[in-house]
Amino acid sequence: MRRLRTFTFTRSETQARAVSYSSSISNRPCVAASSFPCSGVSPRGIRHRIPLLIRKFSFSTSSLSLKNPMEPENRVQRSGLLSAVDDLYGGVMVDMKEHMDVMVFVPLLRASLSYWRELGKKGIWIKVPIQLVHLIEPAVKEGFRFHHAEPEYLMLVCWISETTDTLPSNASHRVGIGAFVMNTKQEVLVVQEKGGKFKGTGVWKFPTGVVNEGEDICESAVREVKEETGVDTEFVEVLAFRQSHQSFFGKSDLFFVCMLQPRSSHIQKQMSELEAAQWMPFEEYAAQPFVRDHKLFNYIANICLAKSEKGYSGFPAVSTTTSSGKTTNLYVNKKDLNEL
Repeated sequence: MRRLRTFTFTRSETQARAVSYSSSISNRPCVAASSFPCSGVSPRGIRHRIPLLIRKFSFSTSSLSLKNPMEPENRVQRSGLLSAVDDLYGGVMVDMKEHMDVMVFVPLLRASLSYWRELGKKGIWIKVPIQLVHLIEPAVKEGFRFHHAEPEYLMLVCWISETTDTLPSNASHRVGIGAFVMNTKQEVLVVQEKGGKFKGTGVWKFPTGVVNEGEDICESAVREVKEETGVDTEFVEVLAFRQSHQSFFGKSDLFFVCMLQPRSSHIQKQMSELEAAQWMPFEEYAAQPFVRDHKLFNYIANICLAKSEKGYSGFPAVSTTTSSGKTTNLYVNKKDLNEL
């Protein structure tokens, strides 16, 4: 007795195959009765019967399931999942770009999480643009948490491995600069601020600012001096830096004291942020009670004085490249290095 091979089909696969089959029939002329059981029936009649064929075909196989032996296994597994790419640390990154309804997103997310767990993945990152903000709450309900936010997107993250969560925290530091600019008359460029902790104190201080994303420390110092005072400068070196904690929104803070050489002298103060800006004899700046009585400011003033009078060696910027080929600056004591 000849054994029949059994195949199992999902409903969606069955309907797709039936539609494909019916399409091929509707585009062919009806053949002779001896070779095809549609003798006496017009092609148009066959097309009218196609929906019925699909329904019967679908229902008769609804209890069966099939994987097409000709279809790659990984392709079958990845259908119905969120589009993602592997990262370098055993996790995956999902970049949501196309509009998606919550009713579609949640099943895809759940199926994807199950699939990634089977693969042994660890950290799952989902980048949600501000246009898809409606997907954030359902993702949080599935175990995701906020990692960081930018003006254009919010990054969600979830650790799905049973191992210890080793996902890195969001950026822990803010980076700032202070600009020590001294001319040939031993005068330093100083400003009085309209806002912040020095508002209304009458304290003269060096121009300061925050380093922008993607901006080098040396570039930031030149930019800030130009924006605040209108004076053109050239970066010389980093004289010192300090680290403090629990600063801006609880983050730590790195502050680099930079020496710059003035290339112009005319001052045009930034009206929105400054009360005043001027060139001041260095001795007068250092003699201010605030500078004299606060250890950190007094220390910085002494370092600047040592640089101008005693040849204190700071850290010039040396252009180099990283292992990945990116251009970067290494701040190094070139004087002592060259003597070695």
